[in-house]
Amino acid sequence: MKRFLGITTLALSLVLFVSCKKPATPKIQKMGDYSQTQKVDWEGNKYTIETTLRADSTLDLATDGVTDYFDNRITIRIVRADGSEFFKRVFTKSFFKDYVDKNNYSHGALLGIVFVKVYENKLVFAASVGNPDKSSDEYTPMVLQIDKYGDASLIKDNVLDTDSGTDEYEGG
Repeated sequence: MKRFLGITTLALSLVLFVSCKKPATPKIQKMGDYSQTQKVDWEGNKYTIETTLRADSTLDLATDGVTDYFDNRITIRIVRADGSEFFKRVFTKSFFKDYVDKNNYSHGALLGIVFVKVYENKLVFAASVGNPDKSSDEYTPMVLQIDKYGDASLIKDNVLDTDSGTDEYEGG
């Protein structure tokens, strides 16, 4: 009987210990907020390009298959030398939907938009949507262009970073 009571007490203690433990709440990761400012000469004038990436908890979560991440909003603001605003737009992954494969769109995140150069009469940015894990190379590269009228257009990036070393942008 003592043995039975001992085992029962041990079992009850174990049940109480386990049931009192708070369940682990999975932590949602941020990919990292950043801001970048660059000055450029474009169309004979000076501009400042401000790019800001922020995690946004109101957007659908992205995942790398193990960890969940907040998706991002990226704001591009282009300011003239006199301080007036030429362009301002907030981009989310939805802007890139028609250019991204189903998996990267469904599970991925807007990873970044960075200014690359002035090409002809457009400001050229590299953009990507894909796996939110920083060590992953699963993403869709795209080229975002802003013309002198403030219109933003998008094309798939077909030029490899390791291509011939030419400084010419060969997109559309």
